[in-house]
Amino acid sequence: MSEDENVMKILVATDNHIGYMEKDPVRGNDSLETFEEILRAAKDQEVDFILLGGDLFHENKPSRQVLHRTMELLRHYCMGSRPCPVEFRSDQSVNFQHSKFPVVNYEDPNYNVSIPVFSIHGNHDDPAGEGNLSAMDILSVSNLVNYFGKAADIEHIEVSPLLLQKGTAKLALYGLGSCRDERLHRVFRKGNVRFLRPSEEEGEWFSVLVLHQNRAKHGETNHIPASFLPEFLDLVIWGHEHECLIEPEWAPCGEDLDGEEKGVYISQPGSSIATSLTDGELAKKHIATLFIKGITFKMESSPLKTVRPFVMDNVCLAKTRILTHDEDQVNAYLTEKVRHLIDRASAEAEDGVTAKLPLVRLKVDYSGGYNTFSLARFGQKFVDQVANPRNILHWYRRRDPTTLAKKEEGVGDRISSANLQTLDSSNVSALLVEQLKAEKLSVLSEKNLAEALVEFVDKQEREAISDFVKYSLQQTQEFLRQRQVSETDIEQQIMRQREELCRRQENAAEEVRAHLRESRLSQPDRTNEFDESDPSDRDEHGSMDSE
Repeated sequence: MSEDENVMKILVATDNHIGYMEKDPVRGNDSLETFEEILRAAKDQEVDFILLGGDLFHENKPSRQVLHRTMELLRHYCMGSRPCPVEFRSDQSVNFQHSKFPVVNYEDPNYNVSIPVFSIHGNHDDPAGEGNLSAMDILSVSNLVNYFGKAADIEHIEVSPLLLQKGTAKLALYGLGSCRDERLHRVFRKGNVRFLRPSEEEGEWFSVLVLHQNRAKHGETNHIPASFLPEFLDLVIWGHEHECLIEPEWAPCGEDLDGEEKGVYISQPGSSIATSLTDGELAKKHIATLFIKGITFKMESSPLKTVRPFVMDNVCLAKTRILTHDEDQVNAYLTEKVRHLIDRASAEAEDGVTAKLPLVRLKVDYSGGYNTFSLARFGQKFVDQVANPRNILHWYRRRDPTTLAKKEEGVGDRISSANLQTLDSSNVSALLVEQLKAEKLSVLSEKNLAEALVEFVDKQEREAISDFVKYSLQQTQEFLRQRQVSETDIEQQIMRQREELCRRQENAAEEVRAHLRESRLSQPDRTNEFDESDPSDRDEHGSMDSE
């Protein structure tokens, strides 16, 4: 496919997670270095625009330093006098209706934009809190990023495409920012997701959807099946999943009325930085250049050279000849294995690439009576050789399948045996719901309480839990008033009607939260009344190591 005025050229990347481990002395700058490499590649290739698939930032409220550096890079690489050859043909007041300035940035007469950036939000940088804003809104109002895909009503979603044209190449770009998977799954199932199509020149538009959801099945409703997607789509850019599967693959979606198979091509670019030491992060990180000509397309992948090397291996101590009580020999054996991994990472390094300390993970099965020892002490001998000396080893034990078959696994067992590195907020939320149900709450909805806890921890929404409790009490009081329940019968009536109470709470959650957010806006800000420090300056936000 030749590069001419009728070929649209787009650089595609997802899950940049800028700011990941920013306080780490070795890895703190990794995400920014790789993001700069992506922007530099876009400039060198002279692409028409950059398309990002969510999770530009790792934290919902990125630090001032991370936000400043990101804006600095976008201004340096994306601003300039080179005109953008892409014509914007759809109604911008609809595409950017959430913005006070609903104008695509390269058509704003006050700015010179040479490489526009279009992006949806992910689950890490999604809108939250007062005003329902995110870091993406800040980049949008500063005219550095064209932020789209923000649904006005998550119970009735209408996706209107951005219509872009370059010569004879016509692109209908659909975007849907991250929603909670269970909720979006339910909305799809109810048929409440509408994809609008261009009314003019039908059949001439190449349709692309940018999505940021679970693709892998984590539960019956904790993912979005390809069968939910409209069959007219030509390509889906799937964010959120970190494994790099960038080559477009055909995903069957069933059959049409004539019995012919229907489906859609899906490209999963994966993350540009490893945020967990798991199998899904092992594949080499890539970005893609998407070429569109008419209703045909081609994707060319390019490896990212600034990504820190990552190697991993798995050992089972029971398969060695080491005695179970011989801790010194176990230590020596694992030390030798780690040294081999370091040598392997060095051998796999590409020529001309600046050497970085590798990420090394050795998964150790200590079933059979072996004892564990301090990870920190073990890692001290590799401080100047690996980037993650504190967590090189990952201890785990195999479960006996006969034991599992005899007794049902409890929630506590699942939490203790789970690999915490692979748990995202949706999995944590599901575990919390099960644990809370076991506690038999009488008034509160376990589902909503778990969601409020996740918002409190992950997004640092200080009022999330208090808002939830206020709103639950309001719903319960209204419920009892409507039924004119006497004081002596309140407890009995609540227990009897508990399922209906929880259903009312869950159905009204978004409406009540919006009301509570608005009421807080009219109240004086007392968050710093007893604390003069800036929350953004606090170390690690009081959270666990993300690895």
